[in-house]
Amino acid sequence: MTKLEEFTALLVNETTDFKNSLEKLEKLNEQLKETKIKMDIMEYKTLIQSHQEQLISNIKAIERFENHFNTTIKQAKIYPNWAVVVFMVSLVLGGGAVVFLVISYLR
Repeated sequence: MTKLEEFTALLVNETTDFKNSLEKLEKLNEQLKETKIKMDIMEYKTLIQSHQEQLISNIKAIERFENHFNTTIKQAKIYPNWAVVVFMVSLVLGGGAVVFLVISYLR
């Protein structure tokens, strides 16, 4: 019987240890549920804000470049006005000369 008594004492001892461990785990679990984690996002807010400011300044620079480019394209001419006038006059005079030559040849 002593073996049976030792076995039951050991079993009772183990169950009480298990019960104590379980109670400790339950307490820890409750503490974890009640614990709230706060994140410090101020550093990220400042980074995002500075990035947004950079984006806004870049967008403004792109808009200025686009406006300047558009005005340059509107003002751009392939040939100067005087060259176009000289070319048109030479075409008219050349055409007139050809017509004059054809008429004088046919007479």
